[in-house]
Parts: sequence; C-alpha cells; structure tokens
Amino acid sequence: MPEDEDGNEGGGGAEDGGGGGADGGTDGGDRLAAVLRPVRAGNGFEEALEQILQVVRLGLVPDGGRLPSERDLARRLGISRVTLREVLRVLHDQGLVEARRGRYGGTFVLPRPGGAGGAGAGNGDALRRRVAGTDIEDVLRFREVLETGAAGLCAAHGPAGGQAVRLREALARTGEAPLAGYRRADTLLHLTLAELSGSPTLTAQYAAVRATVNGLLDCIPLLVRNLEHSQRQHTALVETVLEGDADGAREMMREHCAGTAALLRGFLT
Repeated sequence: MPEDEDGNEGGGGAEDGGGGGADGGTDGGDRLAAVLRPVRAGNGFEEALEQILQVVRLGLVPDGGRLPSERDLARRLGISRVTLREVLRVLHDQGLVEARRGRYGGTFVLPRPGGAGGAGAGNGDALRRRVAGTDIEDVLRFREVLETGAAGLCAAHGPAGGQAVRLREALARTGEAPLAGYRRADTLLHLTLAELSGSPTLTAQYAAVRATVNGLLDCIPLLVRNLEHSQRQHTALVETVLEGDADGAREMMREHCAGTAALLRGFLT
C-alpha cells in the first residue's frame, strides 16, 4: 500500500494545511472540537480512526448527517488525505458511513439498527455481551505496563545466540502469516519478548492479559492498514531490542500498544 504524501501520519502534509472555512455548513459544528484533535506521530491511522468512531458513536454527527469534508477532517486530525481516506474506507466497510457524490455529496453517517450497533465481528448483541464484563481501560493499562517492562528487560539482557534467533524467527512468522493467522503470530511474538525478559512471573501475567486482549480484538475487524503499520513497528522493535537499547525498546513498545488501544477504544467504548 503506498505511503502517505506527507511521509508522516502525525505531521499533516502541505496539501492538508488549508482552513476549514468552506465547511462552515457541515453538520456537527464546534461540537466536534471536543473529540477531533491532531493525532500523535506514529499511530496516525489508528488514532484518527478512534476519533472519528467516537464522533459517530457519540452522535456528534447524527444519523443521516454529513461529516466534515475530507480537507477539514485531515486538517483537524493533522493527517494526510490519503490516510483519512483509508480511515473512511474502514468506516464504510463496517456500514457506518456512505459516500455520496454531487453538489450535496460528502460522507454521511448511516443509521444503525437498534441504535449503537457493534462494528466488529458478529452482531452487536454478541459484541456487547463479550465486553460487558471487561474493564477495557484497566486491561489496556495493565497490558502496556507489562509489555513495556518486558521489552525493556529483554533489551537490557541483550538477547544473543539462540535467543536472538528465536526472536527473529517469531518476527518472521508475523510477516509470513496469512490474514486469518496474523493475530496468533502476533501473540507469539509478544509472548516471546515476555519470555526473554527473564521473569516467569511477568510472562505468566502477560499471557493472562493477552488472552483478554485477544478476546477484545476478536470483536473488531482485521484492518490491513493497521496490520501493515503494526508489522513495521514489530520490525523496528525487535531491532531495538537486539541492539540492547532498553529505553528505546520501552518507548517503541509503548507506542505500539497505544495503536492497538486506540482501535479498541474506538470500536468498543
């Protein structure tokens, strides 16, 4: 998939720098300012998707209402219009919005049967039952603490020899996995990092929280754009660990976890 024109999802390209004056009549008005804000560099697609999903789910643009123009949305989010279009394509594929052409065209929010329907796998009732007893924020925070700690410890130990080979092989499997098998390969890579941290207790705790995270991930669609981005982060993370850069590994893992968290919050909360 081609890269964005601006080369940095968080930076906002020159073509997106125009003002939003032409969109003064767009439904939603200033209410959107409470949700739409420039995304951070590193997880532009995921965070932009999270924010626009929030706009839709909070009803800031009502059913049948029109989202701001691509130009205005890209400006508000600080992303390129290429990235924005991929976000809107996901929303379209999930049946949340539709594009209309012509003088009064744009991207319109579709009514959802029975109100706040689920956007992930299965029907909305099944999704709500699955997440009803889960404190998503608590799970995401605990996961981040364990993941960043494991990455830092693993890098500090400086895996070499068989450990380095094992880590590279786990990374290679994520790159070779078919779409349906990606989450399993992803889980095994992260579990390998936890195991190489040298703490059996951390590894056991991570395995438990990852099982919960996977249950949440099963409620949302597999997004090719997100998986491609995740794979680039995996590659950089493994190289940082193998270089023995503990601080860099922790920061890269924190950013990686933030991307997944943004998607889960966007679809499930």
